[in-house]
Amino acid sequence: MTDDQHALVPAGFTVPRTFVGDGFRLEPLGPQHNARDLAAWTAGIDHIRATPGFVGRGWPPVEGMSAEANRADLVRHAREFEERVAFAYTVLEGDDDGPGSGDVVGCLYVHPAREAPGRIQVSSWVRADRAHLDAPLHHAVLAWLRAEWPFDATRIDYAPR
Repeated sequence: MTDDQHALVPAGFTVPRTFVGDGFRLEPLGPQHNARDLAAWTAGIDHIRATPGFVGRGWPPVEGMSAEANRADLVRHAREFEERVAFAYTVLEGDDDGPGSGDVVGCLYVHPAREAPGRIQVSSWVRADRAHLDAPLHHAVLAWLRAEWPFDATRIDYAPR
């Protein structure tokens, strides 16, 4: 567990574990999503690398990665979530199937900005075959972060759609 001074949110803040939008829902990303997550991003590497917020970042890797390496990455995301230093959510299709169910259609990341201390960096991607969800996801998540999270809205960086 990390100390509170490195947490992204105050100690008294209850981090949302779900969010339901129009045609999608979020839940914390973890190793239980490994096969579906790996299939989702490897099916559209070029599409994701062209998504606002991912252009020029070098992720996802064009060569892909093994299931074991992807699982290790998801374990890290889950640990960061529990330590409250960064929050990764899987984007699941549908809005009422319950935790752990549904196709993985993307991911959302909320973390401290690397180059701008004190700012919050948000990025998200959706599969190429669910590109129609990109703008609604962006709009809904930005409103959710501004309304429900303890962030100064002027300090949130989330590439426009």
